[in-house]
Amino acid sequence: MKRTSGGLLAVLALLGAGAGFLLDQVLTATGRATFTPSLLLPVLLLLIAAAALALAWPVRRSVRSGIRIDPFRALRAATLARASSLLGAIMAGVGAGLLAFLLSRPIDPQVGSTVAMLALIGSSVVLVIAALVAEQFCTLPKDPDDSAPRDRSPEPGEPEFGPS
Repeated sequence: MKRTSGGLLAVLALLGAGAGFLLDQVLTATGRATFTPSLLLPVLLLLIAAAALALAWPVRRSVRSGIRIDPFRALRAATLARASSLLGAIMAGVGAGLLAFLLSRPIDPQVGSTVAMLALIGSSVVLVIAALVAEQFCTLPKDPDDSAPRDRSPEPGEPEFGPS
């Protein structure tokens, strides 16, 4: 499994920013109020960041101590970490797009809306960082059996040079 690249996160953040800006533009054009995320959303993103780190920590501890761990457990933790980093990048972009739309209007935005957008952006950045750290925790060392080809001795009764 490849690590999450910074370029992919940047592209997702840009796409999220465009989507957030466009959402508020469409809502305003149709005469509706702009979208303001709930203040519980940043709390949820921080809980996801904590969960990703909590699931990756036993993998890191076992790798450092040399104890063999179930590779599927490490893969599940790494998959959660990768998904969390992608979600964090998208949500940071959406929050930035919503904030950019609010700040581009001729009237000053309400303080509550601005705080909600800043909290969303901040918690999303924390989620991305925590997810990338958790992904790093899930990096398993290469198995010595995988790096070098094995010489297989023939089974009893099997020809030495393979099937004829």
